[in-house]
Amino acid sequence: MLALRRALPDSAAMIRPLLYEHPLSPYAQKNKIALREKGVDFDLVTPDGMGSGGAGGDFVAANPRAEVPTLVDGDVSVFDSTIIQDYIEERWPLPALLPDGAAARARVRMIEEVMDTQYEAVVWGMMEVRVFGRVQGAEAEALLARAAGQIAGLNSWLEAQLGAVDWFNGADFGWGDIAVVPFVMGAVGFGVPPAPGSRLGAWLARCLARPTVAETAAEAEAAAAVVARVVPQAIASGRFQREYRDHRLEWMIRSGGLQVLVDGMKSGTIRFSSEISA
Repeated sequence: MLALRRALPDSAAMIRPLLYEHPLSPYAQKNKIALREKGVDFDLVTPDGMGSGGAGGDFVAANPRAEVPTLVDGDVSVFDSTIIQDYIEERWPLPALLPDGAAARARVRMIEEVMDTQYEAVVWGMMEVRVFGRVQGAEAEALLARAAGQIAGLNSWLEAQLGAVDWFNGADFGWGDIAVVPFVMGAVGFGVPPAPGSRLGAWLARCLARPTVAETAAEAEAAAAVVARVVPQAIASGRFQREYRDHRLEWMIRSGGLQVLVDGMKSGTIRFSSEISA
């Protein structure tokens, strides 16, 4: 990595990449693990105003969607976690995180798509109930039971994808594992871990033994304690709005939480993606 940095122009070598993130964002966690695996020195910033929909300044200049993660590398700004992963892999090619061969690369990208659009929505929904208290009583229990069943199904699918090897990426830890681990850790945090004695559980233990994953997990754990203490009251007062978009919105509706959406819209405690304009 030092050799790679020396090969860059002096002005580029002096610039530390900046990642706008929130430690609880599994999408940002993907990018942090990738950067750490490659030995890249980078800075982290959690943008002001994210939770209220009032973000601005350099963050919105870098990402008009006003969402984390966003990577700023000198004059280059990149948003969307998967596009950022692509950029990281090309910008700092060693050690390579993508497996060799078109078929193997397509396979880990498909796993990533399922995690980004299916698994994330379930964990996000559990957070809406458990941390932010969107519903109570029997309705809350029904949503949580639905989520637990969905995670069990997704974990079974992941077991099949893992097969008899140690890593989703194949012979070594890489892109496929980074695409999965933040989301599985999120489910564990809400009391839905891989089945005892499962290959997926053993895989998760191997991941957490890696310093890059352990550091990222520790940051998320510290942030979770703060969020659990502060954000529910902020939501109740209307000062904090959760972003409902695409797969998350779909999950809430098809899992029986339509009234959550209706109530949140009435109270102004949910929001949708920022509209982009010149």
